Amino acid sequence: MSGITHRPVALAIAGSDSGGGAGIQADLKTFAALGVHGASAIACLTAQNPRRVLAVETCSPGILQRQIEAVFEEMPPAAAKTGMLFSAENIRVVADFFRTRMARVRSAAATPRSSRRIPLIVDPVMISTSGARLLEAKAVKALTEELLPLATLITPNLHEAEILSGPKLASVEDLRAAARRICAGFGCAALVKGGHLRGGHEAVDVFFDGRTELLLSAPFIKDVSTHGTGCTYSAAITAYLARGLDLPQAVKRAKQFITQAIAGSYCIGKHSALNQLFR
Repeated sequence: MSGITHRPVALAIAGSDSGGGAGIQADLKTFAALGVHGASAIACLTAQNPRRVLAVETCSPGILQRQIEAVFEEMPPAAAKTGMLFSAENIRVVADFFRTRMARVRSAAATPRSSRRIPLIVDPVMISTSGARLLEAKAVKALTEELLPLATLITPNLHEAEILSGPKLASVEDLRAAARRICAGFGCAALVKGGHLRGGHEAVDVFFDGRTELLLSAPFIKDVSTHGTGCTYSAAITAYLARGLDLPQAVKRAKQFITQAIAGSYCIGKHSALNQLFR
């Protein structure tokens, strides 16, 4: 065993994308690119390609729970993220697991192995880039009331931030206000992504954790698909946290990573795909 290096583990709890551009596939590519070992718990299967989602089938709550338990049993993650969970039942499985674990961490009887609270990044996947619903309507309440209050960071895109914070968002100042509302409402940091803002020349995201605000910008790259950018972005934050960076620094580094992955996109058939392995 001499000479074998240690790598931290990052866990992705999300859906599988048969086209390989988003979901678990994007998460694992990102983890590998950033030098962490990627573990996964698949919440649902999708039949999709870069243009559209043809079908969604959820995994049972029981097998989702067992996947998460199996990872924590022998390879406890240093950080975890959620993506597409789709159903209220599966959201409750994830929320119950992390709520129970957090209670155990707070307990004086916690063992050293279970005594550390790990960062949980929640990408509140609701609607795909192509417009397909990726979260059941009846599951929104479970997401907002049960899972989001357990998060270290929430990473909504423009449309998801409008659902979570209320008003329509049309400017960077609106993003700043939304990040503050989300932070106050759910008690965690927020990264509101402004990539869908109209009329700008830069993709501006706003991070706020109650004390620190970051305005993160990068030039728009034309004629490149954004399929999978949210998954890759949140996975990069998770990987950097697993490597020991603090949250603001992890978000900064992840913004640089996703910008380079978009710039390095390659062609697959008639579509472009993010290049998480640009290095």
